[in-house]
Amino acid sequence: MTPTAAPHNSNVTGKIPATLIPGDGIGPEITAATTHVLDKLGAPFAWDVQQAGMAGLKAEGAPVPDSTMASIKRTGLALKGPLTTPSGGGFRSVNVTLRQAFDLYANVRPARTLVPGRYEEVDIVLIRENVEGFYAAREYFLPQGGGDGAHGAAEAEGMAVTAGYVTRAECRRIVRHAFEYALAHGRKKVTLVHKANILKLMGKVFLEEGHKVAADYAGRVACDERIVDACAMQLCLDPSQFDVIVTTNLFGDILSDQISGLIGGLGMAPGANIGEKQAIFEAVHGSAPDLAGRGVANPVALMLAAGLMLDHVGEHARANSLRQALDSTLKAGVKTPDLGGTATTEAFAKAVAERL
Repeated sequence: MTPTAAPHNSNVTGKIPATLIPGDGIGPEITAATTHVLDKLGAPFAWDVQQAGMAGLKAEGAPVPDSTMASIKRTGLALKGPLTTPSGGGFRSVNVTLRQAFDLYANVRPARTLVPGRYEEVDIVLIRENVEGFYAAREYFLPQGGGDGAHGAAEAEGMAVTAGYVTRAECRRIVRHAFEYALAHGRKKVTLVHKANILKLMGKVFLEEGHKVAADYAGRVACDERIVDACAMQLCLDPSQFDVIVTTNLFGDILSDQISGLIGGLGMAPGANIGEKQAIFEAVHGSAPDLAGRGVANPVALMLAAGLMLDHVGEHARANSLRQALDSTLKAGVKTPDLGGTATTEAFAKAVAERL
């Protein structure tokens, strides 16, 4: 996946140990479809099946069970279906918990046109800082109102304050990851996306460190910058002007979903969460409990995530075969209902496997 990725060693059987988290809702269905294709491909993974989300809560009383954490720590590699964070107080986002626990600092979201639509030949990679920003914010309430009679007594929770942050070290690390990714994948330009005109300090730190890193790649990878709202507008007008985008946590979350919309939605969007020692690959869409058990879920995003996982462990030929099989399957008109077709999840998986 990236030159900075930690190596993964095979066990005595020649297989690479990896954690498999089927997930919630449609997760088990798209996971079964994906592992069917990986088996046909001869992918070298020895799966350790674990649970998280609502399935983890049901099985072990925790949305992120200790056994799941121990498995990921041991294997350093995981393929994850969509997870549901239990409603109510006391439960943090399962995905945020995993990213921060394993310092999965880089969220890599490639977006490529597979099914022609409003936009043709979109090919953008968004790299999002994953452990700081407003997703690691400290939040608290402050009272508001003076109790002067006109507006009643002071409200104890009248003001909500969120204190996000970035560090220079992390800004350097994520921007360098983006430039290294660009070099490794033949990309020509990295765009720094920010809101330095309003978030004066956070934006200043990100831009200053970003341009320092960019200077190390001068003559090899071009660099420009965009204010985040202008970037969002320009993505709609002409996505071809972007190649690799790197940005902070909140902006990356929003823009990556927008970019997914350019290629047909989250059902086509894989994600890789990369750290120094661990990496988790996922379908970035939700668990869609209303579709669970109906056999109509689209497994493309998780299959593409499995392709990223193969790349990460150096299995580039198998990764390319998987992507080519997906392309030819979709071009042949085999599609799940969300893409305008009639294929079931299982039928789609079989069609991809036949084309490997």
